Amino acid sequence: MDIRQEMEQLSRELERANHQYYVLDAPEMPDFEYDRKLRQLEELEREYPQYASPLSPTKRVGGEAVSAFQKVRHAVPLESLQDVFSFEEFEEFDARLRETEPNAVYSVEPKVDGLSVALEYVDGQFVRGATRGDGLVGEDVTENLKTIRSIPMTLEHAPARLIVRGEVFMPRVSFEALNAEQEKLGKPLFANPRNAAAGSLRQLDPGIAAKRRLDILVFNLQLAEGAEFRTHSETLDYLRDLKFKVIPYTLCRDMDKAEQLIAELGETRYDLPYDIDGAVMKLNSLAGRARLGSTAKFPRWAAAFKYPPEVKETVLEDIVVQVGRTGVLTPRAIVAPVHLAGTTVTAATLHNQDFITDKDIRIGDTVKIRKAGEIIPEILEVVLAKRPERAQPYHLP
Repeated sequence: MDIRQEMEQLSRELERANHQYYVLDAPEMPDFEYDRKLRQLEELEREYPQYASPLSPTKRVGGEAVSAFQKVRHAVPLESLQDVFSFEEFEEFDARLRETEPNAVYSVEPKVDGLSVALEYVDGQFVRGATRGDGLVGEDVTENLKTIRSIPMTLEHAPARLIVRGEVFMPRVSFEALNAEQEKLGKPLFANPRNAAAGSLRQLDPGIAAKRRLDILVFNLQLAEGAEFRTHSETLDYLRDLKFKVIPYTLCRDMDKAEQLIAELGETRYDLPYDIDGAVMKLNSLAGRARLGSTAKFPRWAAAFKYPPEVKETVLEDIVVQVGRTGVLTPRAIVAPVHLAGTTVTAATLHNQDFITDKDIRIGDTVKIRKAGEIIPEILEVVLAKRPERAQPYHLP
């Protein structure tokens, strides 16, 4: 085996290990063996740079920084979705759709709360990745996307040109680690994983993006030259066979089943390793989609059910005052522990004295609490019917 073949063989082994670890959650190669092979490839690339591939697994840690992102015009528009906020609205959407497609079958999928991107492959090689932007023009973030280990750099048996759409997100574990690091460095915290993912993907230095441990779920086939499919579910299965990390989906023929799936997904969403802000219902038939077409804003064949933020009642046990590094005083509510949006909450922000006065918040009150942006706990209102007789108005010292 010559040097070039050895480097190609190492790349294939490392990419296969990446797919097993980051997509299938079933690693076979021990970490020590992976690190040894990666170092071996790095050394060969230094010694024989003429054989080094721009898609090498060694580039996953971040390449050269860029001075600005180039604009990219999408070959296929990245449309947004019509939002619905109740099952009544969903049933109205279904009734309109069935006027054209009476035998509609839907794909129900989680709506990942992240940043939409298009990934483009030519002859099985990843050549470009771009943000959604306005749907027609986005930004070239190829180097940052290369740092996401679940995105395949090369595809076997792929069409001459392939474009897929996915949602880049920051897993909750990565988000918590990032905010812990920000706090340790005295830097502002990110409000939620979506903001953190968006900020990470738009870093001019790919090395920073690599440290943020982003991930992706692919949810649509935009373009596949020479390939033909009848249904959306066929395209997702095809993309899974190509080694993409694909959104989970369930097919259903009636609204009762669809609503049951959406409700169940809403109840269990905090068990997922990533944030979702809704569920998407899409017509499965691609011919039906072509017949229905799109409005100026969104396709007529899909809708997104948006989940309302979870609200719970708890008792405000105390108010403490935190002194910031600049001397600013910030009141903080200490509340009886309550399970909210996937975590146990024991405190909430009270912002300032005006906030406390406007809402007439008192120690001992029962309050309604939610997580703003699904992350930071905040008090919505006081349940006055449950106020203790001796509760006194609170004033900052």
